[in-house]
Amino acid sequence: MIPRFKPYLGRQEPLAAFRQQEHAVAHFEEAFASTFEARYAVAFRYGRSGLWAFFKALGIEGAEVIMPAFTCVVVAHAVVLSGNIPRFVDVTLYDYNMDLEQVAAAINERTRAIIAIHLFGYPLNVNRLDEIIGAAEARWGHKIWVIQDCAHALGARWQGRLVCNAGDAALFSLHVSKPLTCIAGGMITTNNAEVHQKLRAFRDDYFTQMDSFQRFRTLYHLLKSYPRYNEHVYQWVDWLKENTRLLDQRKPPRRPSAHIRFPQDHLGQMLELEASIGLEQLRKYPELVRHQHENAHYYAEHLRDTPALKLPPLVEGATYSQYVVRVPNRQALLQTARRRNVHLAPWIDYSLPTTPACSQYAMAQEFPNAELCSQTTVSLPVYAPLTEKQRARVVESLQWTCSEKPK
Repeated sequence: MIPRFKPYLGRQEPLAAFRQQEHAVAHFEEAFASTFEARYAVAFRYGRSGLWAFFKALGIEGAEVIMPAFTCVVVAHAVVLSGNIPRFVDVTLYDYNMDLEQVAAAINERTRAIIAIHLFGYPLNVNRLDEIIGAAEARWGHKIWVIQDCAHALGARWQGRLVCNAGDAALFSLHVSKPLTCIAGGMITTNNAEVHQKLRAFRDDYFTQMDSFQRFRTLYHLLKSYPRYNEHVYQWVDWLKENTRLLDQRKPPRRPSAHIRFPQDHLGQMLELEASIGLEQLRKYPELVRHQHENAHYYAEHLRDTPALKLPPLVEGATYSQYVVRVPNRQALLQTARRRNVHLAPWIDYSLPTTPACSQYAMAQEFPNAELCSQTTVSLPVYAPLTEKQRARVVESLQWTCSEKPK
């Protein structure tokens, strides 16, 4: 079975994990900042931990934080657990990013931050966002912080400008389900010396060193990834994931629970082992993005005449960490693909304002586009290890579902 996602791991990553460079976290922060043209980077065990720490370090509390209604639930959790209030806006059906005109209308005297999420690797119009923020700050007379959420958008650019360097800081996730991974990890980058100083000081004071058990756990998940995402083994892995709890530790986000909470180890610091893996992954970064581009363009070409599929756009500066199509009958498509040994799934199958934990922040508003996306989107595999033969099988499985016969 073709996996829905697969980390791009070779023999270098376990060798690096066993060797573990001295001061690997500091080296990784420096290399990460340099790769994405930022002045500073601060590593965390989770991206959500870094976002939470950003609010805490800068004393942002009791404020409204604007974010899209269609995104990963952990972003909203970080906002709430930091003592702030998520203010949702709807997304567009063009590139699934938040509607900037709704952002402008949502800003009020309580707004202190905006999380600009570049979903699925599509760059948000950061120039327009800058204009909106400038006008709002002039009107309300206070700073509005902008965090670029680049968990899906490593290296995404808007009109040549790296979106991670717009605003005050950028958030990255290095989870095993992301194109560039440390198995577990997150990063905050910034070009603001004061933000960097406060964030690093807060991290060093508040976050604790992980013990040897956590090092063993990360190494175990790294080594497990090799057989787990092998096409010949994944069929059984998929069955275990869907029918047992044996393999749920590193699954990407699915339906959120009614509770707003973080993992138990969210206040741990990044391990030297994880940073050593990250350094090896950074060397593969240009190749990762190239493969994602090639795969996205392949799907665009071969699926453009397939009825019932709404394809995403090909956008200059996008990195296509996910290639997401909209379908009228998602469940039928997923079942047909599974029978043909292709694992397809929605990356996000919920609209945040309708989830039990976040419904209280909906403010009696409706978010029709987010709701539509939560019910109709399907993510196609675009990861670097995907072969030409596997791409063809993905296309064929979609065509069999949407047409009488494959083209």
